[in-house]
Amino acid sequence: MKQNRKKGVPATQPRYSKEEFAQRGDAIYERDIRPVVETGNEGRFVAIDIETGAYEVDADELAASDRLFARVPTAQVWLRRVGSRYARRFGGRG
Repeated sequence: MKQNRKKGVPATQPRYSKEEFAQRGDAIYERDIRPVVETGNEGRFVAIDIETGAYEVDADELAASDRLFARVPTAQVWLRRVGSRYARRFGGRG
């Protein structure tokens, strides 16, 4: 069994396709979370459990994820950045 970055804690395996994972995470963010965190959190990360809707916000994505896993050990975590459609951007900008 895989271990996550904390010793002795089993890594959570994905239970959804990439497409469903993204759809669920984005839907929860837009419907429930964005209206609450949008003001004053620009650029911060939101770690969302796509099964329960639980979330954590932090400037550090690992800190947000760690706090979420502490609350929901089996969380299926989707990351978003407040004010952006993505958590990270790769490649050049137009």
